[in-house]
Amino acid sequence: MSVKAKYQAVLNLGEQLGIKEGNVVEAEGVLKIKGEAQTQYEKDLIWDKIKEIGGEQPADIMANISVGDSSVYHRHVVKSGDSLSKIAKHYYGDPMKYKQIFSANTNILSNPDIIHPDQVLIIPNG
Repeated sequence: MSVKAKYQAVLNLGEQLGIKEGNVVEAEGVLKIKGEAQTQYEKDLIWDKIKEIGGEQPADIMANISVGDSSVYHRHVVKSGDSLSKIAKHYYGDPMKYKQIFSANTNILSNPDIIHPDQVLIIPNG
């Protein structure tokens, strides 16, 4: 199996996320990928997928993923059934961090218990 085939799930995720300026080169058993994620969250998703396939310190892949907007961790589009605590658990692993998300979005939210589908919420850095 080629290294590119081994990491095809990473490349597919990059396409799904719309990684900009993507470049993939396979040489001498090492896959070199480069691109720009929109947010740190998307960069983290790419790295998580790399580690899932290749382990914590994979020697057969080199990734240079930059971040286009480092002012936020991510921008989340609210879906039906979302709550700030559910969103906080997804991004931070801690539902009580909903207060951080609320504070970062007081320009569009007046009550942490009321959010609406299709609102775009800023998920602040950690």
